[in-house]
Amino acid sequence: MSENSIVYQNKDVISKVLAESLLGKSLKVYGVDIPKIIKVLPTNLPEVSANELRLDNLFLLEDGSIAIIDYESEFKLSNRNKYMDYIARVLKRYELEGIYDLNIRLIVIYTGDVHRKSVKTEYDMGAAKLSVEGAFLSELDSEKIRNRITSKVNSGESLTDEEIMEFIILPLTYKNKSDKQASIKESVELAKKIKDEKVMTTVLAGILVFTDKVIDEELGNKVKEWLMMTKVARLFEEEKEAALAEKDAVIAKLVENNVKLVADKEADIAKKDAYIAEKDADLARKNSDLAEKDLRIKELEARLKKLEA
Repeated sequence: MSENSIVYQNKDVISKVLAESLLGKSLKVYGVDIPKIIKVLPTNLPEVSANELRLDNLFLLEDGSIAIIDYESEFKLSNRNKYMDYIARVLKRYELEGIYDLNIRLIVIYTGDVHRKSVKTEYDMGAAKLSVEGAFLSELDSEKIRNRITSKVNSGESLTDEEIMEFIILPLTYKNKSDKQASIKESVELAKKIKDEKVMTTVLAGILVFTDKVIDEELGNKVKEWLMMTKVARLFEEEKEAALAEKDAVIAKLVENNVKLVADKEADIAKKDAYIAEKDADLARKNSDLAEKDLRIKELEARLKKLEA
């Protein structure tokens, strides 16, 4: 099995976790007015030509239409070719099932790097027309969303469906890669604090799927491991992490106490050294006085000898 197929297989597992959680939810919070999601469809579409790109997400909506969802961090006119390919492959899949009457919607979620004015959404190529429904995350207030969700999670409040969808997409609302990475890391740690197991799973799976193109590989693997664990195993992992944190705290305290003990000992030795130095100085003064007295005695003895002579 190739490395790519393993990656896709892992992503499919996470996508299935997300699928159960997204049912009945809408993308309106992203600025796209479409019906609610009723099913997440597999993205391993039939190939029309070799070396085709795998599309990000495929949803069945409440009105029976099919939504192709892609994510872009920049606008390229050439992407229309990719989108046309996606549509052709969706059509091919359903034709193989004997279904020819389809309503396909193409939705592109643009990260915070892209603004509405710089994007073309309508393509008229004569024989074919392509209409893109754009969601512009640059129009969302990242910090406002972040602060509101952080406050609710830390205080143990439940998140609304809209806030869950905002939480999932939050990292992509930032402009540059470093800010996205920082937000992904922060969002993952915050999501782990959500008390509702189902909501926590939804958010973590959503972050993994939606940030698939930008998430740090090491962090992505850790989140996958976290999601794959059973609740009991996760509780054990939390207890282990808490025990390790407690151990680190004890070690830090011991180190702090030892540092203080050494400092106290050094201070005590310094005090004793100062006392000894003072005594030595006192003894030196006394010896100096004795030497001066001896000298005076010798002078007196010399005078006495002169007088006797």
